[in-house]
Amino acid sequence: MSKPNQKPVNPSRRRALQALGAATLAGWVPNALTAEDGLIRRVIPCSGERLPVIGLGTAWAFDVGDAGAEREPLKEVLQRFTVQPGRLLDTSPMYGNAESVIGDLTAQLGNRRSLFLATKVWTRGREEGVRQMEDSLRRLRTESLDLIQIHNLVDWRTQLGTLRQWKEQGRVRYLGVTHYQTSAFPDLERLMGTEPLDFVQFNYSIATRDAEQRLLPLAADRGIAVIVNRPFEKAALFGRVRGQKLPAWAEEFGCRSWAQFFLKYIVSHPAVTCAIPATGKLHHLEDNLQAGVGPLPDPDQRRRMVDYLLSL
Repeated sequence: MSKPNQKPVNPSRRRALQALGAATLAGWVPNALTAEDGLIRRVIPCSGERLPVIGLGTAWAFDVGDAGAEREPLKEVLQRFTVQPGRLLDTSPMYGNAESVIGDLTAQLGNRRSLFLATKVWTRGREEGVRQMEDSLRRLRTESLDLIQIHNLVDWRTQLGTLRQWKEQGRVRYLGVTHYQTSAFPDLERLMGTEPLDFVQFNYSIATRDAEQRLLPLAADRGIAVIVNRPFEKAALFGRVRGQKLPAWAEEFGCRSWAQFFLKYIVSHPAVTCAIPATGKLHHLEDNLQAGVGPLPDPDQRRRMVDYLLSL
């Protein structure tokens, strides 16, 4: 059953989008909204709220202890993230101490209101799900969250029911589901096609483009915001281009580093709402955020980017 702001699946439109492929979806490009400062934002379909296309992931990077030497660099990252600006900060109770670190540092910085704070639930049973989400609120030092996602679709029917109740109560503004493996795409597709979801998160990169075939067109058709994880293939993409120069024509769409090259490919797909490269290093954050500023590659340039990577 679809909610009012989510259109039912239109099979003929979906087939047309699949046939066109992501690289030829030129008609969708205006969905990227650019401010006077050049910052590119995308609309969350179910609400009209806008988010910068580059967010921040916290897996591994924010799993540190209490020592100031470990936390101070992350404090600088969070401060710069909201100043540059960024908004969507994605974390999880499965990321070690990440939620507690974020809660402590945002309390010190006083920038919670500047963040679109997203976490996950990854357990079975209603009571355990509630307990885990309550713990996340406590660790993040907040009374409500912008987004809670059912991680890896674990016990999704149970957790989705709880999240709908929390949304009605105002404890969470948006709900969604996630996965990080292409093998789960058929399950994600079935769920996206039958359940009213605000967000979906999955893996997508210039090297792993499976999502372009069905998931991204379906998300656009159903009005579901898309968060992209593993944009650098857990840094494997940097190993692939090590020692290689960025092509001169990348300047045509404001690209000055390989990180920006990889990210601009992702966010130039108009069904993508936000990519969340994870980092705890300030210079990497600044580089990543520049991928969300200025022009984006057009369909022809996207094809050229793929061909160039394949030629290396």
